[in-house]
Amino acid sequence: QAPQEELRAAYRRLCVLYHPDKHRDPQLKAQAERLFTLVHQAYEVLSDPQTRAIYDIYGRRGLEMEGWEVVERKRTAAEIREEFERLQKEREERRLQQRTNPKGTISVGIDATDLFDRYDEEYEDVPGSSFPQIEINKMHISQSIEAPLTATDTAILSGNLSTQNGNGGGSINLALRRVTSAKGWGELEFGAGDLHGPLFGLKIFRNLTPRCFITTNCALQFSSRGVRPGLTTVLARNLDKNTMGYLQWRWGIQSAMNTSIVRDTKTSHFTVALQLGIPHSFMMVSYQHKFQDEDQTRVKGSLKAGFFGTIVEYGAERKISRHSVLGATVSVGVPQGVSLKIKLNRASQTYFFPVHLTDQLLPSAVFYATVGPLVIYFAMHRLVIKPYLRAQKERELEKQRESTASNILQKKQEAEAAVRLMQESVRRIIEAEEARMGLIVVNAWYGKFVNDNSRRNEKVKVIDVTVPLQCLVKDSKLILTEASKAGLPGFYDPCVGEEKSLKVLYQFRGVLHQVMSADNEALRIPKQSHRIDADG
Repeated sequence: QAPQEELRAAYRRLCVLYHPDKHRDPQLKAQAERLFTLVHQAYEVLSDPQTRAIYDIYGRRGLEMEGWEVVERKRTAAEIREEFERLQKEREERRLQQRTNPKGTISVGIDATDLFDRYDEEYEDVPGSSFPQIEINKMHISQSIEAPLTATDTAILSGNLSTQNGNGGGSINLALRRVTSAKGWGELEFGAGDLHGPLFGLKIFRNLTPRCFITTNCALQFSSRGVRPGLTTVLARNLDKNTMGYLQWRWGIQSAMNTSIVRDTKTSHFTVALQLGIPHSFMMVSYQHKFQDEDQTRVKGSLKAGFFGTIVEYGAERKISRHSVLGATVSVGVPQGVSLKIKLNRASQTYFFPVHLTDQLLPSAVFYATVGPLVIYFAMHRLVIKPYLRAQKERELEKQRESTASNILQKKQEAEAAVRLMQESVRRIIEAEEARMGLIVVNAWYGKFVNDNSRRNEKVKVIDVTVPLQCLVKDSKLILTEASKAGLPGFYDPCVGEEKSLKVLYQFRGVLHQVMSADNEALRIPKQSHRIDADG
C-alpha cells in the first residue's frame, strides 16, 4: 500500500547506499553492484502500476509468464485484479468438485451406575461381584459426505447405525441440494432404514430480507402403521449485530412451538428458549463464557426445566491441538440423575462419550464427575499432550528450516554484504546525530529472546542489527511500519518459524533509552516511555 512518493524516497536512499561508484574495494564493489541491481529491479516493478499489480497477485513468477507483454500489461491494475479473482473463483469451483467434506459422529454410551448404586448385600456371594460392573449400553455411528455436482448442485450421502441394550438398526439417506439464487436453496431427501420405512423430504431455505430468513422442512415417513407426515418451519431474524431471534413450529411427530433468542459475542454466548409441545414443554437458559487465550477455553452452564423434570448442566471445553477440542459437561437432573458427558472434536469428526453415573442425586457422584475429569485432564496435559505438541512443533520447525536453508543462507549473505556497505554512511549519520545530540543506536538485536525462566533451556537466536538500524535513522527519528523486520536492509531471519522481537538500546539527548517490540509491531523512536531511569 506504499504510495509512489514513499517508493521513490526509499529507492533514492538505497541507491545512494549501494551505488558501486561509492566503493573502491573490489569485493565491496562487487557486492554493491549485486544489491544495486536488485534494488533497481524492484523499483522498476513497483513503480509501474501494471507490473506492481501482477507482482502483488502472482509474485515473481507472474512477471515471467508468457503473454503478459502483449495482453495483460495493457490492462489496468483493476482489470488485472478482476482477472485474478475470476481465475481464483474457477480454481475454487474445481476444488469444490473434488472435495467430499466428510463429517461424522461416534457416540458410545457407558453405564457406570454400579460405581455408586450397588447392592452389596444381595450380590456379595456372586463371583466377580466385588468389582463394579461398567458396561457399554448403547452406540451410535453416523457419517455424511458431500459431492458437488456443479457450481449450484450438491449431493449429500449420509447414514447411521444405532444399538441399545442388544437391539439396533440403521438408515441411509440421499439428499440433492440446489442453490436457486443468491437468496435461497432447495433440497430433496430420500431415505430408508430397517426401523422405519422409506422417507421423502423437502427442505427450502429463503432470505426474506437482509436480516430475516425462513426454513421449511416437509417430510413423509412410511411405516407399517401408515404414513406419518411432518412439517417444521423456522423463522429467524437479526435483532442486532450479535443477536438472533428464532420462531419454530413443528407439526406431526412431537408437535411443538418454540421461541428462542441467541446472543453471540466475542467473549460470550447466551441462549434463552421456551417450548410448548407434546409431549415436552420446557424453558431453558444457557450461558457460555469465551476466554481470549491461546487454547480458546470456554466455560458454560445451563438450566432446563419442564414437564420431564429439571436438569442443571455445567462444563468446559478447551483446544488441545491445532484441530482438536476436548470438552466435558456434568449433568445433574431430577429424575435423570447424574451423568458425565465427554466430547472430542477432531477436525470434522465428533467423538461423544456420555457416562451415566447414578439415577439419584448423590453428592459423591457430583463431586467425582466434577473433580475427576479436571485431575485427569491436567495430568494428561502436563505428561502427554504438552510434550507431544512441543515435539511436533520442533519437527515442523526442523522441516521448515531444512526447506528454507539455502534461501536463508542467501539472505544472510546479502544482509552481511549490505551491513559492510552501510559502514561509511552510518559513520556520517552518527557524526551528524552526535553534533545535534540526536538519536544514536548503541546496540540492537533481532531474533528470539528467552526471558521466561520456564524456557531457560531454550537457545537464544539473535543477530546484531545495530548498523542497519542506525542507517535508517533520519532527522533523529526511526520509524518502522507493521511488517516483519526480516525484510529490512541488513536483516535476515535467524530463527525461521519462531517468534521474533527487536530489542534496541539507544541514546537520545545524552540519555539512554531501551525498547523491545514484536516482529510485526510498528515502532517509532525516540519516545519518553523508553527512557531508562538513572536509579535503575
